[in-house]
Formats: sequence, structure tokens, C-alpha cells
Amino acid sequence: MSSTTVEIPPGYVTGTWDIDPAHTDVGFVVRHLVVTKVRGKFSDVKGTIVTTDNPLDSSVDITIGLASISTHNDTRDEHLRSPDFFEVETYPEMTYKASGARQDGENFVLDGELSLKGVTKVVPLTFELNGFSADPWGGTRAGFSATAQINRKDFNVNFEGVQNGLAVVGDKIDIQIEVESVLRQPENTETSGS
Repeated sequence: MSSTTVEIPPGYVTGTWDIDPAHTDVGFVVRHLVVTKVRGKFSDVKGTIVTTDNPLDSSVDITIGLASISTHNDTRDEHLRSPDFFEVETYPEMTYKASGARQDGENFVLDGELSLKGVTKVVPLTFELNGFSADPWGGTRAGFSATAQINRKDFNVNFEGVQNGLAVVGDKIDIQIEVESVLRQPENTETSGS
């Protein structure tokens, strides 16, 4: 739990939010042969965000299905699912869990735990609250943007392919996330009696 507080953003809403996978993008960028970058994303994303009275005490719990990876190249995607990379038959999911945030200058950071291929490490995720809004269906939505960088070898993704003396895949992975989430409605606890 946080020992400090921050100014409450305008329109801030507390509650439990379910991630809307249709409006969420979990993407990454990695160097290919040093000369260019390859972009990819995961479509199987689920989880919750809990916003609290003190925003720094908010939490995140996200699960990503690794088989849902797409780099717009079927052959490459199958290779990424293989034991050379994610080994999805053994490790079908990665997770990110954080139970508090901190302010770092003008930025906010989650020091959450990323679990991938049997390895769990703290990965700082710099994030921005984009705002809260009513949606056309009577609900409330919240948007967040976030970035991080990891070294894939820290998570046992150790592929060492070389072409013409150049590494096929860079070690550093830039993570870029856009999340839209829906405020969970409280369950109706009224009961009919006679």
C-alpha cells in the first residue's frame, strides 16, 4: 500500500474495471537484423483494474494468452509459439500483477510482477490515465496507456538466430499498451420475499 497520496484527477472513478479485449491493444516492438523493427500484439487479453480512493493504492491483474500473438506473418507467429520463443504448449499465458503505484516526476509507475515462461520479475510499467467516460450502453469506461522495456533473455526467451553475422532478433523488447476497461456494476443483492 502507498504511504503517499496524489491529487485526484478530474472525473476520477473508483471501482473494479474489467478489461475490454475488443478495445485493448497489448503490443511490442523488437529489432530484427539490427536494421529494422518488427511489431506484434496479443489479442487474448483479460483482467481487472481496481481504482481506489488513493490512486496510488490501485491494482492491476492481467493475463495474456501467448498463442494469440500476431506479427502479420503466419510462419513467424508459429515460430514465436515454439520452444525457441514462448513455448506455448508448456507456458500458455503470461501475467502482470501490481498492487500499487508510485509517482516518478510527472509519470506514474506500476512496479508489477511479470510472469513469463516460469520466470517472475518486477517490471516497471510507466502509465498514463487517459480518462473516464460514459459509454452508449449505460456503462462507464476508463482508458490507460502504458509502456515498459524488458530483456527477453531475462524470461528464458533465448533464441540466438544469426544471419550474415547479424542477430535475427534483438534482446530488448519495447512494450506498448492501450487499455479500455468497463466499470463492473455491483451485483443486485435485493431478494424478493413474501
